[in-house]
Amino acid sequence: MTQRKPEPTPIEAFLAPLGALARKHPDIEGLVFWRTSDGWPDTPVEALEAEEITFYAEGLLIDGFRMQWSLLSLPETRETLDHVRLHFWEDDSAPPDDPAGWTLQRRGLWPAR
Repeated sequence: MTQRKPEPTPIEAFLAPLGALARKHPDIEGLVFWRTSDGWPDTPVEALEAEEITFYAEGLLIDGFRMQWSLLSLPETRETLDHVRLHFWEDDSAPPDDPAGWTLQRRGLWPAR
């Protein structure tokens, strides 16, 4: 008898692409941005190694934070992934705009419950 794998939770399913990305590209960096009362900062507050990305995000999502992740590359090296931006916030604000000078490869958005 084959034992069935349990269905992923909604958070696990949302973060699965980031986990797969970290396994495929172990050198990719995750840049963390937190929304403040002044809006979205231009510079990250923290840089994460690939294997830290999903662990960092999972705890915050469980605690009810909103999140948008964006996988980016430079326009001239479109095939080479550069980094993942992880944006977190608590209120009903809109997610950030796409950063100028980067090419968006993929994105995910998690609303708070």
